[in-house]
Amino acid sequence: MGEVVYDQREVKRSRYAVATVFAVHGAVTGSFATRVPWIQDHASVSAGQLGLALAFPAIGASVAMPLAGSVSHRFGARAALRGLIALWTLALTLPALAPNLVTLCMALFVYGATAGMADVAMNALGVEIESLLDKSIMSGLHGMWSAGALVGSAAGTVAAHLGSDARLHHALAAVALTLIGVAACQWVLDLRPTEDEEPPPRFALPPKSALLIGAIGFCAVFAEGASLDWSAVYLRDVLDSSAGVAAASTTGFTLTMAIARFAGDAVVDRFGPVRTVRVSGALATLGALLVVVARNAPMAMAGFALLGLGIAVVVPLCFAAAGRSGPNPSQAIAGVATITYTSGLIAPSAIGAVADATSLVTSFVLVTVLTLGLASFANVLRASGRTAGGKVSPADAPIPDRRP
Repeated sequence: MGEVVYDQREVKRSRYAVATVFAVHGAVTGSFATRVPWIQDHASVSAGQLGLALAFPAIGASVAMPLAGSVSHRFGARAALRGLIALWTLALTLPALAPNLVTLCMALFVYGATAGMADVAMNALGVEIESLLDKSIMSGLHGMWSAGALVGSAAGTVAAHLGSDARLHHALAAVALTLIGVAACQWVLDLRPTEDEEPPPRFALPPKSALLIGAIGFCAVFAEGASLDWSAVYLRDVLDSSAGVAAASTTGFTLTMAIARFAGDAVVDRFGPVRTVRVSGALATLGALLVVVARNAPMAMAGFALLGLGIAVVVPLCFAAAGRSGPNPSQAIAGVATITYTSGLIAPSAIGAVADATSLVTSFVLVTVLTLGLASFANVLRASGRTAGGKVSPADAPIPDRRP
């Protein structure tokens, strides 16, 4: 059987298809986040019980993510991504159906497991397409995720304002997002392993190559989780700002992250991942310091905006580096994803615990230290093996397909 090849037009079309899947993934997250208060009331759980339940998505993701590599190996990239994104979008309906704490925890475990597996599959495919295009695209893909999250949260905000039943809202959103996600997967390259490539283990600890990369991602996601969950509280409690101004600080943080991710690929192609993360870490550290020393709302809002700008491209670059760090990209990406999901799980509670023991200002001193680590250890993301960006292949150059 002769070798099948793709030209650059097919690869570019696949890039846009994967970008759509990233947006769909983000839209599910945004849709869920805005209806958490409704879900809490429907399940009749306290704030403490809700906090326990909200740990289950990260637990489910951590357990299931190592399976994504074997699913892609068995079914091929296209079918795996199609199935996993459909499971994730349909899982959006489950939490709103839960009538009590136990069923809510079970629903959120499934919700997180499907989220994590789809996350690994789409990031692994994004890394492969980046390699084929020979230029950075991961930051833009994560920018599409942020854009999808903004759209999903905006729609959820409208639904909540209208007092709609979250079961109906999430059912309609799940149907629409499933159709979009499955349709987009039709244009994804059906990359498959070579005949001599051994299947990855169903469960495996993160490879050593992913640990240091994951540590960089841990710092970035910790700062992200702290800023998203605590920025409004910080302005309200520390600086005595109004509810509207406090909410605007979170919006500003989210917007700068999205803008930076869309612009990030051009910056990475120009300066490389190491220098980009060094500068990004410096900006994030400056932003965190501004938050710590702020004596008024505009200063703190500027700090949170700089934090968003500084950490925006770090996680996409961690996934790209993981995909180049060893012979099994999916396993390495799953390892980095597990570490970053763990960071996202512990960040809000860690900030709260430090604030209870000392003050919220001291909590963001911890964030400052972690963002400083981004600049200090950026060398971990140095490109190795396959290129992370730079020279762009000719538009019509054929590219080997890995289908047998």
